[in-house]
Amino acid sequence: MNRARLQSILEEVRTGRLDVADAVRRLRDLPYEDLGFARLDHHRGIRQGLPEVVLCTGKSADQVAVIVARLAQGGGPVLATRATEAMHAVVREVVPAAEWVEDARAIVVRDPEAPQPIPGVLVLTAGTADLPVAREAAVTAELLGSSVEVVADVGVAGLHRLLDQRGALSRAHVVVAVAGLDGVLPTVVSGIVDVPVIAVPTSVGYGVGVGGVAALLTMLTSCAPGVAVVNIDNGFGAGYLAGMINRGPSPSP
Repeated sequence: MNRARLQSILEEVRTGRLDVADAVRRLRDLPYEDLGFARLDHHRGIRQGLPEVVLCTGKSADQVAVIVARLAQGGGPVLATRATEAMHAVVREVVPAAEWVEDARAIVVRDPEAPQPIPGVLVLTAGTADLPVAREAAVTAELLGSSVEVVADVGVAGLHRLLDQRGALSRAHVVVAVAGLDGVLPTVVSGIVDVPVIAVPTSVGYGVGVGGVAALLTMLTSCAPGVAVVNIDNGFGAGYLAGMINRGPSPSP
């Protein structure tokens, strides 16, 4: 359940269109619902603005379908990360509105009543191979209410490619910089913008890159101020943080 849905129920009670007993029945699954194999946090959307996100890794397609269906009934957007197309096929049988976002490896149920998105999130990738993580970040920020611009393949091996994006950089309120290998992109970006930069190391690379560890350490030891670092391949975490920064604090009801 999201904040708007809760406010609507309370308003109906206030005006007498809904009696208290019916309101209690609508709210009976708060704050969480026990499915046996999962406990769904239906209060998350009220507290944070985005319902609980489903990590599909380790879950069966049937489990994912049940969770997504229950979350979708509560209103607001639903996001299932690290999904497969086979999982989406099962989910869509019970939630026809569920979309498959292939490049983000995500299942998405959008909120048809979502307000106009807030511009300001820019997602950059050092290389094309970083795009799956970048798209996960972009989809997450979009569901949090931001419009997102994605610019791919502007790594520092060809610095002129990044400098050509000054227009996009100047429009950004927050930048997500996704890079594997040496992981230098976030430091360079932070040196030329006046907004927060969220660094995302990826496991793209080989040899002493150690599955993204080298990029992670580079980002953690960045000499540029204003850089925050998430874990390896954590596009979801970066997109969530970017969306929260871009929208600012939620207004009091």
